[in-house]
Amino acid sequence: MSCSAAGCPNPAGKLKCPECTKLGLPDAYFCSQECFRANWGKHKLVHLKPEDVLPVHFYGFQFTGPLRPGTISPRRALPDHIPRPDYAESSIPYSENRIKRSNLIETMNEASIQKMRRVCRIGREVLDTAAQAVEPGVTTDYIDEVVHNACIERGVYPSPLNYSGFPKSVCTSVNEIICHGIPDSRKLVDGDIINIDVSTFLDGFHADLNATYPVGNVSAHASHLLKVARECLDRAIALVKPGEMYKNLGQVIDSHATANGFQVVRRYCGHGVHKYFHCPPNIPHYYPNKTPGVMKPGHIFTIEPMINAGTWRDVTWPDNWTSATEDGKLSAQFEETLLVTNDGVEILTGAIPPSSSSSP
Repeated sequence: MSCSAAGCPNPAGKLKCPECTKLGLPDAYFCSQECFRANWGKHKLVHLKPEDVLPVHFYGFQFTGPLRPGTISPRRALPDHIPRPDYAESSIPYSENRIKRSNLIETMNEASIQKMRRVCRIGREVLDTAAQAVEPGVTTDYIDEVVHNACIERGVYPSPLNYSGFPKSVCTSVNEIICHGIPDSRKLVDGDIINIDVSTFLDGFHADLNATYPVGNVSAHASHLLKVARECLDRAIALVKPGEMYKNLGQVIDSHATANGFQVVRRYCGHGVHKYFHCPPNIPHYYPNKTPGVMKPGHIFTIEPMINAGTWRDVTWPDNWTSATEDGKLSAQFEETLLVTNDGVEILTGAIPPSSSSSP
């Protein structure tokens, strides 16, 4: 019998891996203590459960917190009758890329506003449906399935699907994940918090909204973070009206977060949303900032502050999507799509009365 060390030509000795014995795995014998130690880094991988094995592109990555990626299921299919944005097949948002360097904030006419009202209402229904699935033991992949099916039932396209290659129909960001978490096989556990970011596309227009939910019984600290994150959004929404400068939104958000001992993420911002998934204006949630622009009736955009329990700095995982807090502490976020009206603001993705629902 040969030594169990990969590539070792020596015959096996009497030294047996104690961990393999403990786990009930086939016995692994090594020729010497030195060989066992030298090959421990590779050999210990056989002790992992299938769900604990990291994708190869994560090898060597220094995670900032305890969360680890799970297995990502294949991309879910959509029936042919669902309307698709221009990136649905190619992953390239061609129309959005054409305006990427522009600071022009488009004003929506009444016909466009009516279409936005419809798709935003549906987006709210989908998010509320997803929220009902949140409980310990549920995987984020299952939440993706719920969102995907809810979109199909309502005849809308889930905007994240294949946007710049994103593999799923919703973003699910758990605990220290700030945003853009990819749904996978990891099960939610009691005490987690999860952000569910839903976007829907119908008749040429996108909606965008999200919320962070407690999973089972969460700590008082986590509950306070969720409360403050929602308050940050609500205080910013209260500022929205014609003539208000976009840069001022960051001031009210930043001051409230800081007063509660939290910090505001700087890398990711609110944005225009309508015919394009992302477009001007760019809306920083921190202050000071130099973002240009003044609100006018017919402007439609999101406010979506990401509030961290620790530092505002972030680290992107090797999947090139998942953004985690640099210190591994919790992050929470809430988002609404907003319309500037003649005398204030309309929350297009606002809560729907329990007795009311839309049809496809």
